[in-house]
Amino acid sequence: MHASVAAVQFQPRKGEIEANLERIGEIFAQLAGEEPPDLIIFPEACTTGYFLEGAVHELARSAEEYVEELQRRWRAAAGSRRVDVVLGFYEHESGTVYNAALYATLGGERAQLRHVHRKLFLPTYGVFDEARFVSRGRRISSFATSAFPSAILICEDAWHSISATVAALKGAQLVLIPSASPGRGIAGPEIETVAHWRTLLQNTALEHGVYIVYAGLVGFEGGKGFTGTSMIVAPDGRCVASGPPFDECVVRATLDSDAIDVARAGLPFIGDLRSVLPDLLLDQELPLPHGGRVAP
Repeated sequence: MHASVAAVQFQPRKGEIEANLERIGEIFAQLAGEEPPDLIIFPEACTTGYFLEGAVHELARSAEEYVEELQRRWRAAAGSRRVDVVLGFYEHESGTVYNAALYATLGGERAQLRHVHRKLFLPTYGVFDEARFVSRGRRISSFATSAFPSAILICEDAWHSISATVAALKGAQLVLIPSASPGRGIAGPEIETVAHWRTLLQNTALEHGVYIVYAGLVGFEGGKGFTGTSMIVAPDGRCVASGPPFDECVVRATLDSDAIDVARAGLPFIGDLRSVLPDLLLDQELPLPHGGRVAP
């Protein structure tokens, strides 16, 4: 199986949802006029900007609202042709606000919302203070798509190795990472955070035998510059496509399911972990619930 993907480095206008949706519509038209991809992934918080603080509550919307908006714009650009889209946004659901990303299939008579991931790890260090303004998610899921079984991790989620492990154990072959990562540190030929992201994504793909598509926000908010540097990483750990820092662009590649099989045959880490996992989870020294309480 093959699937073409496009990671969009996107610069939102802070707090201007309609303007950002119009820009997304323009990108749809651009991609539909070329060779349309099977999957388009936009960055974290791309409909509003990332650093909203208290304004997040008035700007949050439901996933269903965004799917309707995306469907209308994709139909205007490409008619009934189908495409899958990942969109990072602030979600309002039953009175609670999350940093979320949706996965939807657009085109045809009706769009289909396939999955919503809510960010679990909310950073509260350095320039970040997410946990003050949004609630955290509770689950990492693998879900069916038009191409590969997939999972979504949002930015900081990916820095905790257990996140990708859970996704792969649940069957994900493609890990999608919308991100808003400010650039920090200049210790060599590239920005330090970019180098860290590249190493992290390559090691994660190699360990789990998965494709990774990382889409990074660009632009400046409050003097902080988002790096972009979107990447597509193969299951053998090779970075097969990447974008430049700070500029808008579209990063494209074609994914091949055979590459997953080859990588997992050569390094069967996930198979080994499935065998060992029951023993790990029975370890009484781990801080896991045991009979309704946390083991001492």
